[in-house]
Amino acid sequence: TQLKAAVQTALTPQTVLLGIHSGGAWLSERLERDLQLQGRVGSISSSMYRDDFAKRGLAASLPSDIPFDINGAQVILVDDVLYTGRTIRAVLNELFDYGRPATVQLMVLVDRAGRHLPFAANFAAAQAGLAPENSLNLSKNADGSLQFTLKTREASHAE
Repeated sequence: TQLKAAVQTALTPQTVLLGIHSGGAWLSERLERDLQLQGRVGSISSSMYRDDFAKRGLAASLPSDIPFDINGAQVILVDDVLYTGRTIRAVLNELFDYGRPATVQLMVLVDRAGRHLPFAANFAAAQAGLAPENSLNLSKNADGSLQFTLKTREASHAE
């Protein structure tokens, strides 16, 4: 895939991958297998640093699992969809709790319009212009395959 090729091009001996829970973690697991990156892949959660905690609640997310030293590492954050930028802001706060990386890059499958914060992906396999009431969700099937689902949130009606 395009994401695999982009990650492979960016790899150095100091590069580690952190998949953002949950879709990005699934993608980084696959990249770990495909690119033989054992010991260089972890996962990171945004749940403790969300600025919309009151609205979202504590999202069902595993804790961060970073089995290597972040200090001086070249980190590639992997995510499924980049939308508002709020998840990336939260993940960066979590990341710096673990140390100070030399560099941080962001690679995503889909970059969609609607940014609230000034974040951009270093690489996106696809661009999608979706209406705000739509969401693009990556799910993992029982056989381990991944698939996107487009969901539309119903408008609330005042009574």
